[in-house]
This record gives sequence, C-alpha cells and structure tokens, in this order.
Amino acid sequence: MTTEGHIAALERRHQELDRQIQAEMQSTRFDDLAVAALKRKKLEVKDEIFRFNATQ
Repeated sequence: MTTEGHIAALERRHQELDRQIQAEMQSTRFDDLAVAALKRKKLEVKDEIFRFNATQ
C-alpha cells in the first residue's frame, strides 16, 4: 500500500471511529468506558496520520 493509500485508510478509520462515538453517545445505554476506549483509538489513529504527514 502506498503512503497516500495508508493515510486515506487511516482517515476513513478516524471517521468511522467518530461515527461510532456519536452513536454510542446517543444510545440510551450510554457506556462511558466504551466511549473512552473509542476516543483513545481515534486519537491513536489521528497521531499516526500526523506522523505520516510529517514525514512527507
């Protein structure tokens, strides 16, 4: 996979995590731990995107 392709995949994953966070927060059975885990994963993906962009 090219660097651009990898970054695009990471951006899609970041967006998907954002959708999952929003869905969880709107759920009637809101789970703080699940939201926190999703937010941590989203931040990890964002950091990886930043690292790839910084090396280009």
